[in-house]
Amino acid sequence: MFIALQNAVASDHTILVFGDSLSAAHGLRPEQGWAALLGARLKTEGYGYQVINASVSGETTTGGLARLPRELRLTRPGILILELGANDALQGLPLALAQQRLAGMIRLAETAGARVLVAGLLIPPNYGPRYTRQFADMYPSLARQFHTALVPFLLKGVALNPHLMQPDGLHPNARGEPLVLDNVWPFLEPMLKKSR
Repeated sequence: MFIALQNAVASDHTILVFGDSLSAAHGLRPEQGWAALLGARLKTEGYGYQVINASVSGETTTGGLARLPRELRLTRPGILILELGANDALQGLPLALAQQRLAGMIRLAETAGARVLVAGLLIPPNYGPRYTRQFADMYPSLARQFHTALVPFLLKGVALNPHLMQPDGLHPNARGEPLVLDNVWPFLEPMLKKSR
């Protein structure tokens, strides 16, 4: 079930998706985004979870770290899917600071009793090999540090396919979003509990 934040019921069987435009169904109807599709798949597969999508287009790790405590209080999720950092990189911000803020969000989530799934991202090579590599390494490094689950690359098989991406070349289209969910599912499913 996909539920708007204001209607959320706090539960261990709540998944909070906390990201930027890649998770906010930018340029699409909300029900076409991978987070909404996740709610439908959970129901089909017999998992009694609600999905709350608190993603905001344009969000950076600075904004995410400021917003997350309130979202955790409101939703008390059992699982947090953390998908942030791309906008920091697109703005050329220092990645060491982005990694520190992502680490802070993981700590907040774990303190609140949520298990974390980190969504790994990549950026185009035109940012230079050092910055591109540092960005790519940021997510596995966090997963190792905190022993969290990791989606290696959220847009695997989607990002460079013009048939699956919107004209901006940054966001999946309605055909690409189910494939994004397919990238998340194998790493999320082992974290789920069947409904009693």
